[in-house]
Amino acid sequence: MARQDGVIKLTGQMGDISFYKSKDGHLVRQKGGIDGARIKNDPAFARTRENGIEFGRAGSASKLLRSAFRMLIANVSDNRMANRLTQLMVKVIQADATNSRGARNVIDGEATLLTGFEFNQNGQLNKTFFAPYSFQIDRTSGALSITIPPFVPMNLITAPPGATHFKLVSGAAVVDFEKGSFVNSHADSGEQVLSIVAVPEIVLTQTVTPESTHPLFLAFGIEFYQEVNGNRYALRNGAFNALAIVGVD
Repeated sequence: MARQDGVIKLTGQMGDISFYKSKDGHLVRQKGGIDGARIKNDPAFARTRENGIEFGRAGSASKLLRSAFRMLIANVSDNRMANRLTQLMVKVIQADATNSRGARNVIDGEATLLTGFEFNQNGQLNKTFFAPYSFQIDRTSGALSITIPPFVPMNLITAPPGATHFKLVSGAAVVDFEKGSFVNSHADSGEQVLSIVAVPEIVLTQTVTPESTHPLFLAFGIEFYQEVNGNRYALRNGAFNALAIVGVD
């Protein structure tokens, strides 16, 4: 793979050379590789087939988890978020010590590896929000909550230039990776002023399916707004908003 230089950029195919545009710019590569039928049938490529099956399973699991948090992700994410989550989901599946290669899955893997995943590399929660908080996950009742003690926003939030207000958000989801379904719930603090005046304790609570046997996920984040003539607008379309998975059970 090589980059295209010059003023004129090409797309399409010329002989065995392919010209195309990607997130990394205009690239060019030579057509080639191993025949697809051989990969599907040759015993020598058994590991390749197993890896492909598990990668596909990781992609589906990643898409399902993103769908469960879609309402929050709509306001925060970078353009490589989906790829980063899929790569991490591959590690979750590879941690499955029960099933053989090719049959490993998320349920028997290590879903706690998703703890700390940042949906926006350009606005990470652990570099934006420094107020202490705690969370609780009650599988019996299906209640998941985040508690933030009183804090001074200007002292414990690294806000982007132009921000006048912020909102703390959370989301909970119980995900059935085998059936490809989920139940979710969301909560938020309402818009708060970025000032030196302390905000009172904030408790974000959401409820999903009680006594579920499926993995539970809890996400926490912050969104920024700018007030102009009495109206509040999302700051730069959420480019600085942060959201992370803080709890997995």
